[in-house]
Amino acid sequence: MTTALIAEDEPVLAAEIREELQHLWPGLVICATVHDGNEALREIERHRPQVLFLDVKMPGLTGIEVARAMGTRAHVVFITAFDQYAVQAFEEGAVDYLLKPLDPARLARALRRVQERLAMPPADMSGLLDQLQRRATSDRLRWITVLRGADIHLITVEDVCYFRADNKYIAVVTADSESLITTPLKELAERLDPGMFWQIHRGVIVNINAIKSVRRALGGHLELRLKQRPETLRVSAAYAHLFKHM
Repeated sequence: MTTALIAEDEPVLAAEIREELQHLWPGLVICATVHDGNEALREIERHRPQVLFLDVKMPGLTGIEVARAMGTRAHVVFITAFDQYAVQAFEEGAVDYLLKPLDPARLARALRRVQERLAMPPADMSGLLDQLQRRATSDRLRWITVLRGADIHLITVEDVCYFRADNKYIAVVTADSESLITTPLKELAERLDPGMFWQIHRGVIVNINAIKSVRRALGGHLELRLKQRPETLRVSAAYAHLFKHM
């Protein structure tokens, strides 16, 4: 009997992963589903699962830190929103990785890899985790990974006109497309180049290179016209000072 733990800070996605795991691998026992890294460590010590599904970015400890603490005690599948954590390098140690939003076919492939490796000891990922940690704390976000049908598309941040909070998702708006991701706007803001991307509203971050003009509307607030998009973006009063010299 194989046991697994899911550590994912978005409850909806965590529930979706759990449901898909139960569907694709009926014999897999999900011993715990947690939403932050500290809780993940506690439940891992309690249940000693053989497989960990770890969100790379979580409150408390990150998935990278949890994997480091576990050493070679469990097989790891990382869950990530972007390619910012060197997805290609995961293949050097982690069993696999899952990109948000979840693709059931991709999860099925990851589970096949897990099943193939269960007969072997978990890999030593210490070198890989050091590399990922350095990149996680130093690299600026260079591209966004989005799922369109069965294909994974990369959008370079230079091509993004703006990011907009849209219920539980974030809209990534380019000149000719709009895609949804699950990464919180606050997390995006921490990874974006502040010299290129400015927050202009609680729910909007704009690429200043995409701005055509700034005007004051009848209500007194500022509005941005974009070079390649027909809509205008409202600047809230808290961020109006950014444009006082424009």
